[in-house]
Amino acid sequence: MSNSSSITQFLLLAFADTQELRFLHFWLFLAIYLAALLGNGLIITAVACDHHLHTPMYFFLLNLSLIDLGSISTTVPKSMANSLWDTRDISYTGCAAQVFLFVAFIVAEFCLLTIMAYDRYVAMCKPLHYGTILSSTACLIMAAAAWGTGFLTAVLHTASTFSIPLCQGNVLDQFFCEIPQILKLSCSDAYLREVGLLVFCVCLAFGCFIFILFSYVQIFRAVLMLPSQQGQHKAFSTCLPHLAVVSLFISTAIFAYLKPPSISSPSLDLVVAVLYSVVPPAVNPLIYSLRNQELKESIRKVISWMFLNSEKFPNTLHI
Repeated sequence: MSNSSSITQFLLLAFADTQELRFLHFWLFLAIYLAALLGNGLIITAVACDHHLHTPMYFFLLNLSLIDLGSISTTVPKSMANSLWDTRDISYTGCAAQVFLFVAFIVAEFCLLTIMAYDRYVAMCKPLHYGTILSSTACLIMAAAAWGTGFLTAVLHTASTFSIPLCQGNVLDQFFCEIPQILKLSCSDAYLREVGLLVFCVCLAFGCFIFILFSYVQIFRAVLMLPSQQGQHKAFSTCLPHLAVVSLFISTAIFAYLKPPSISSPSLDLVVAVLYSVVPPAVNPLIYSLRNQELKESIRKVISWMFLNSEKFPNTLHI
């Protein structure tokens, strides 16, 4: 028997027993991580450098890219390092930091996706009032509220989770420190406090999801009133992928934190965790820029500028 005061490290889930499969996991996660870094990095650079993209929609998209970079960088690099060096451990402090940062970024993303749905609703359904409703000050306040809510929620969850006595060992059946997996190690009814907090937060997340669905229903109603079929097709082809990614992220995250223990298994937990923690940061840049000609053109300029400067740099060194 061990308790939380004597635990100095946790053991994370091992993806495979053989070296070949560990390397496969490493290269797969590395590819996803690099794709997320490149995609989100290009969006951040394009929005920051192109004054034509200094609008509420792109401001929120920039914040989403920052959050995605933060969330995937909190979990994936440690998992890759463990596979590469054939180890499973993460320090107690490192686990607490991972829980804090991951919860902060995930909750902030929930809030920001809700705000982005509201932004699109106002743009489509109340275009004449768009500039008044989503002024620069209002956008800054909403973005700050999303980040602030994330970090406040993270403080509450981290303090609550790591104040619970742990006596069921230190093995976590997940590739990162996930709160439900830590709660499985508890040995008293104190964990019910954190469970209650989780249920409350999940209910709020579900409320955000309902608001997002309502916003998109109103958007689709406005789109159907457009006289041009081409305009309808463009709007649907833009909104539907957004809604699909948002639905995948929110539904899998809610399932991960509220699923009954009777259907829990390491393989199911792993798949669900990958779907809400790894896939969205890598896919979001593609989804949000796929049908956006203005953003694609700006990203193309950024890439051209990078290649142009990379060609000039060796010549400068030679001179």
